[in-house]
Amino acid sequence: MNSLTIGFISAGCIFGGVLLGMLLQKVLPQHHLESDSKDTVKLGAGMLATLTALVLGLLVSSAKGSFDAMNAGIAQTGAKVILFDHILADYGPETKEVREQLRDTVASTIEKIWPDKKGGPGGLRALESVDAAKTLQAKLRELTPKNDLQKSLLAQASQIGSDVLQTRLLLMEGQQNTLPASFLVLLIFWLTGLFISFGLFAPRNGTVLAVLLICALSVSSAIFLILEMNRPLDGFIKASNAPLRKAVELIGK
Repeated sequence: MNSLTIGFISAGCIFGGVLLGMLLQKVLPQHHLESDSKDTVKLGAGMLATLTALVLGLLVSSAKGSFDAMNAGIAQTGAKVILFDHILADYGPETKEVREQLRDTVASTIEKIWPDKKGGPGGLRALESVDAAKTLQAKLRELTPKNDLQKSLLAQASQIGSDVLQTRLLLMEGQQNTLPASFLVLLIFWLTGLFISFGLFAPRNGTVLAVLLICALSVSSAIFLILEMNRPLDGFIKASNAPLRKAVELIGK
């Protein structure tokens, strides 16, 4: 189930709480809706609203951290690819083939992870299948340095290749932590209960229903953002591939 579907389901559950509250308003005895009862319900709703706001804030912050980490890893990889190309250029003309392969490899990696055609595998699965760093390291091992400078440059290039491979593995492992389904269900349950309290004492008119519907959609959009940013290579909100595309432009120059 994707994040958009979950967002719509949460919106339906939360706004359903409003409708349930308004239904209870009609069927409950009048003394259940008097000022003393109303004050007690408001107190409980305030506590639930504070708890829910705290949890939502922490989840948004955590999801944003995951999204930023992916962007930082991509930018770091792009910078290392450019440096890798510069080192190969300093090594000598015998690395021309390796540099061309480097450009083609980065371009094909971008196409695999961020495919132009929708419906392709792409995303995290494509990242897991990419083995470009291993291929380039094999090419480097075929080079035979002729002097100490080339030996030093080859060692630097090999180290950068290992760093790129390590960054890829770290990004892959970082994406394995997902939001537990039980936690998400509990959060929607809290929000539904909160909106039941809203509907319990709200006037039954179109304006109130419209405002509460907008509030339900807004809270559900926060859940949608949390789920999206927890998967920065999949879904509708994706990490930028601009650093890698810039690297492709600069390779060989």
